[in-house]
Amino acid sequence: MAVKSDIEIAQEAKLAPISQIADGLGLEEEDWEPYGRYKAKVSVQTLKKLQDEPDGKIILVTSINPTPAGEGKSTVTVGLGQALNRIGKRTVIALREPSLGPTMGLKGGAAGGGYAQVVPMEDINLHFTGDFHAITTAHNALAALLDNHIQQGNVLNIDPRRIVWKRVVDLNDRALRHTIIGLGGRANGVPREDGFDITVASEIMAILCLSENLADLKKRLSEMLIAYTYDRKPVFVKDLKVEGALTLLLKDAIHPNLVQTLENTPAFVHGGPFANIAHGCNSVLATKMGAKLGDYVVTEAGFGADLGAEKFLDITARAGHFTPSAVVIVATIRALKMHGGMAKEDLKQENLDALAKGMANLARHIETVKTFGLPYVVALNHFIFDTDREVAYVKDWCAKNGHPVALSKVWEDGGKGGEDLARLVVETVESGVNRYQPIYRLEDSIEEKISAVVTKVYGGKDVAFSAKARKQLASFKRHGWDKFPVCIAKTQYSLSDNPKLTGRPEGFTIHVRELKAAVGAGFVVALTGSVLTMPGLPKHPAALDMDVLPDGKVTGLF
Repeated sequence: MAVKSDIEIAQEAKLAPISQIADGLGLEEEDWEPYGRYKAKVSVQTLKKLQDEPDGKIILVTSINPTPAGEGKSTVTVGLGQALNRIGKRTVIALREPSLGPTMGLKGGAAGGGYAQVVPMEDINLHFTGDFHAITTAHNALAALLDNHIQQGNVLNIDPRRIVWKRVVDLNDRALRHTIIGLGGRANGVPREDGFDITVASEIMAILCLSENLADLKKRLSEMLIAYTYDRKPVFVKDLKVEGALTLLLKDAIHPNLVQTLENTPAFVHGGPFANIAHGCNSVLATKMGAKLGDYVVTEAGFGADLGAEKFLDITARAGHFTPSAVVIVATIRALKMHGGMAKEDLKQENLDALAKGMANLARHIETVKTFGLPYVVALNHFIFDTDREVAYVKDWCAKNGHPVALSKVWEDGGKGGEDLARLVVETVESGVNRYQPIYRLEDSIEEKISAVVTKVYGGKDVAFSAKARKQLASFKRHGWDKFPVCIAKTQYSLSDNPKLTGRPEGFTIHVRELKAAVGAGFVVALTGSVLTMPGLPKHPAALDMDVLPDGKVTGLF
């Protein structure tokens, strides 16, 4: 029997009107605004109204290092939310919005899969409610206002060679990484080097996801670093006096988006910074709103625990002033075998030796979560080609090492396939000891913070800073930016900064080539290895398989 695609399953689903989902959460009519039949924006003012309500338990879903075999982290997040509801726990899901760049490229969307999806998936994976377009517009409006200031006399004495604010577009377009603008004579601006990042790498994306309300959003936008003067003094958005205009462009985007799963479980899908080049978590507002409206809120961080979970626990939880109750670490037998050296084309074959070697990657991520002092559960995400002996091996390994584990079959069975996992999560939350704390202090130096992440999370030995990064370290300390958390931009495929070093590499050095001060967001970005803030498209982009039929039905979207 042919296996249905995600989009076929989603299109067959019976969706409830969004009013029914809102009513089920106890929201009143003035709390939300409909965006069609099945989407809504929930006002940030609702959080203020709910401030005296008790907080639900925050469950963070993370995973081992991703591989081409797939891990299904978003699928488990959605399925776990559905399963918790099935066992009587009032649960809300909080996810990131997908970026059009990887959706049209290679990675795929972020709406889950199989019978554990958030819907309407066609909308969520494409333009959705326009949040990313608003962020793109605000970012590029700032770029235009900055160049116009220079054109109109440059009162702030900005050095065009030291502008740090690029432009953005929500597509993978390698041709825009390095550009020259302002050509064609005086009427067309001042010629200078420029470039584009992908929208999800914009500091405005990070700020939207870390802001507590509209006033906080405006304050953070005003503090963004955009350039330096000829005498090397920093220039901020507030110097241009345009933070009001930028906030205006984002006044709707700040409100979390409410949708539902295939089983009508409420889901907030809001914000979407990449985990390898940004902090990789949905908005603080969405997570906190979910916690106020449910007994449990299940949220995810991007990629593996070395990237998404670390940043959630060191950056997002700090900004949101909340403590996660437990962490779910997703692993698949397929991915573990790849970490054990098996080729993707051979994964349908049973191979206990490769599986045994690959367990080292899972062990490293478990150690990371334990370092943060949090209770955890391993979710073994089941694939149809997993053998009974392979499943038994993983379960036995977890039992021997004292790791709680449950088999998840949410892709094929929806919430029903996640009930064992849900019960284990509840048991862990209710009986586990929670000693959560970030792994470094804000008072530590930037070097000490990066070293803490490299040694305690990645399992590396050392950090090497380029000459450029060394100069930036000294500059950031002079300006007082050294007390921010660090956001390390690193490959998602390896614990190291070399994507080819899968499994659990040892004794490696992380190479920091450049630092960026995200003053408005409140963290310092450390660029390592060859991670790019503007990805490129693969030889066969996913866009080549997408289409829309004369009746409006979407095809080829996963």
